[in-house]
Amino acid sequence: MKNNLIRFNIKAGLAIVILTGLSACSTLGVEPWEKDQLARADMALDSEKLDMALDDHIYFSKEGTSGGRSLAGGGCGCN
Repeated sequence: MKNNLIRFNIKAGLAIVILTGLSACSTLGVEPWEKDQLARADMALDSEKLDMALDDHIYFSKEGTSGGRSLAGGGCGCN
């Protein structure tokens, strides 16, 4: 009897943990009044042109590639 109660408690606890984990992020989202912060020019990934140029220089120096960021593969010849 005691074993059955322990098994039930373990199963119930596991079910609660799984259901909580599955539903934890289901209601997240950006509210309309929060979108103005994301639309600022300084929040863009390429807002600083000098930083982007330096990042490109370092990336392409390490990879041995040339061209834009959308190339497949790297300097090793693999695609």
